[in-house]
Amino acid sequence: MATAARNSDSGYSQSLERGLAVLSAFGSGRPLLGVSDLARELGLSRSTAHRYIATLASLRYLQQDAMTRKYRLGPRVLDLGFSAMNSMELREISVPHLQELSDATGYTVNMGVLEGVDVLYIERSRSSRQGQREIDLNLHVGSRLPAYCTSLGKVLLAYLPGEEQREALRRIEYMQRGPNTITNGAELARELERVRMSGMAVSNEELAYGLRSIAAPVHAQTGEVVAAINLAVHRSMVSLEDLVANLGPTLQRTAREISDHLGVGQVRR
Repeated sequence: MATAARNSDSGYSQSLERGLAVLSAFGSGRPLLGVSDLARELGLSRSTAHRYIATLASLRYLQQDAMTRKYRLGPRVLDLGFSAMNSMELREISVPHLQELSDATGYTVNMGVLEGVDVLYIERSRSSRQGQREIDLNLHVGSRLPAYCTSLGKVLLAYLPGEEQREALRRIEYMQRGPNTITNGAELARELERVRMSGMAVSNEELAYGLRSIAAPVHAQTGEVVAAINLAVHRSMVSLEDLVANLGPTLQRTAREISDHLGVGQVRR
């Protein structure tokens, strides 16, 4: 709906829109923003931006960094995020399937959704198997990682509609994170095409040294990919060939089981 149409609605609040725009300006690549940064991005005067920021900070939706005097998202935002994730049909349906997969394989299983060009982790079933701690990376529900160098992210990017995918690839800020990180947009586009063809993504030490993972898509009944699940292992545990050949079908079967239980109304975040 156009802005003018929204503003003509007597129930529409421009102040609320601006407050939410302030919160939305923060991301994994920009965890700290100053008043001038936000004013410039949102097209507000510095005094107006400061007023919104001060209000959000007083309500604990933002907090100020003591050293830089810039702002970051505060604990109230995390509370809202966790409440939303806990209420998601997708997460509720998936938990027993993910735990069963982790128990059957002995490896950590993760589920994520796409948030911009990041993967947002919405569920984890950790394995206590020796060696898993070395690749845990302190991840937890609510963690974010760049999509381009993770198996979860490659699945989610691969199934974006054409123009959305092209826009996402333009927004990615590539950097070398592991020995085999893809740092070229054209190469990533070719990789995403391979993911769509095979129905599975592989990350072989692209995010971090020693970390391998495979991921598969979770579909809504509409056919839309709403999430992805993966198995993460240390390279000392299993060869890449065995990971794909022996565990890939099991992972894909779990993804299909979750998909079969999702309602028509479940949509990608």
